[in-house]
Amino acid sequence: MSIFIIAEVGINHNGSVEIAKKMIDEAKECGVDCVKFQTFKAEEFISDPNQTYTYISQDKEVTESMLDMFKRYEFSKDEWQEIIAYCKEKEIIFSSTAQNPSDLDFLLSLTKLPFIKVGSDDLTNLGLLKYYASKKIPMIISAGMSYASEIEDAVSAIKETKNEDITVLHCVSSYPAEAEEVNLKKIPTIRDAFGVKVGFSDHTIGSAAAVGSVCFGAKVIEKHFTLDTSMAGPDHRFSINPSELKKYVDDIRSIKKAIGTSELKPTSKELEMRKIARRSIVADVKLEIGDFITSKNVSFKRVQNDDTLTPKELKYILGREVKNKIEKNYPIKLKDLR
Repeated sequence: MSIFIIAEVGINHNGSVEIAKKMIDEAKECGVDCVKFQTFKAEEFISDPNQTYTYISQDKEVTESMLDMFKRYEFSKDEWQEIIAYCKEKEIIFSSTAQNPSDLDFLLSLTKLPFIKVGSDDLTNLGLLKYYASKKIPMIISAGMSYASEIEDAVSAIKETKNEDITVLHCVSSYPAEAEEVNLKKIPTIRDAFGVKVGFSDHTIGSAAAVGSVCFGAKVIEKHFTLDTSMAGPDHRFSINPSELKKYVDDIRSIKKAIGTSELKPTSKELEMRKIARRSIVADVKLEIGDFITSKNVSFKRVQNDDTLTPKELKYILGREVKNKIEKNYPIKLKDLR
């Protein structure tokens, strides 16, 4: 099973369909499986119009109205249809995190979603989870900021709807997350404790943590990306640019291949290498008929031959009589011995 990689556009389109399209182009070029957006109506999840949000943008601290900020990133129905159509044209999977049930219903009226994603902020919103899960679409939930009991409650709420297709993404809700915070060992713990598929929502710098997550069993990985980290907005600075995303995807695909099988046997190429790299028992002097094999008239050298005896098999031929002449440095074979 290949690793499903989601390029998280989020709100890094800055409210522009043209930027969104450029991001889709870059994501496709980088080899990701899916581009994911966020669908919301700001006034439905922000209660206080005077609430402010402080973030770092273009190396400066910015404080502004949270409502005004998120309203900048809303798309209209026509704009969403244009984005969805563009993803189909580019043959890349479209998805979007719906902030509220009405947003999910809106998205489903436009397209068939491959999965429903719920962020860490809504992991404890069990009513929302149940409603989303009732659509019988695969669920992906992030588990940042969570205790085990909260993950258990979320998984149980989804399963109550008879939706068993659940992927839990290990997530550290820090931006960026430091290496010592990542705790990749949580990934197999989540899988084994709750009987779900697992993945990694990556907020770290670079690809090392994502590569490591694959080794711990992650099957889905999502990463925020942007066209340029110097763009204005709250999420650009901790996102990766297209060249970094390409390396990110390549590193994940490479480690997936490298993990391979646990079966302890040589690869096909190693079997060929064995023929020239492993030593065999050879005559250290010319052996005549009637000579006997001793530790003093043999040595161990590389030979280009399939049918040879290995050094560990010396004990089976010591003291045996030579019945066919063996030239110096030629391999000793059982057929030449009595």
